Amino acid sequence: MRVLLIEDDNEAAQFIVKGLEEVGHQVEHVSDGSNGLFHAVENSYDVVIVDRMLPKLDGLTIVQTMRASGNTTPILILSALHQVDERVKGLKAGGDDYLVKPFAFTELIVRMEVLGRRQRPIAEQTILQVADLVMNFRTRKVTRAGKEIPLQNREFMLLEYLMRHAGQVVTRTMLLEKVWDFHFDPQTNVIDVQVSRLRQKIDKGFEKSLIKTVRGAGYQLGESNN
Repeated sequence: MRVLLIEDDNEAAQFIVKGLEEVGHQVEHVSDGSNGLFHAVENSYDVVIVDRMLPKLDGLTIVQTMRASGNTTPILILSALHQVDERVKGLKAGGDDYLVKPFAFTELIVRMEVLGRRQRPIAEQTILQVADLVMNFRTRKVTRAGKEIPLQNREFMLLEYLMRHAGQVVTRTMLLEKVWDFHFDPQTNVIDVQVSRLRQKIDKGFEKSLIKTVRGAGYQLGESNN
């Protein structure tokens, strides 16, 4: 999921960002309320995590403003204020959940992913398949011809994007923006390096290659004759 974190405690923010990225989420961190509100209404996110007490603009004002503008993105409020009436205020303002600090990171993950699932279609696709290559989102396992292929988080995200666009030419710029969330010179070799590593895992040892380089354009996933 793409997550916006609005948190002014830099140490806490780094901890949250690192943890979320390790399990495959894309996180954008903003450290003040004013800038956080701007990002929340100008960009698209699956979940917004907002601290209750922030400089320039407090968390509840952010939540209220988002809801008043018709923004329905799920919001998880983080707060050191544990009193029941404070939780009620957060939920009445438009928050979808309220997590009291300090919290267990596993609980943050579970609450955030539950909120994210609420936004997804009921018939959410849980399996992707191209030829004999299968990706299961519930188990986060990838197999080819029944053989499990262990992938790192970024490799999983890269393969998912290629599989969702199977048969199409995917450019390096598209991969940078959609998988890495980067917006810079597409001539960087980070894409080529990662695709090469992924190809070693997906194609090596199999009769047919699935990941094809389209010279001057990008990459294409699908069955080939070689």
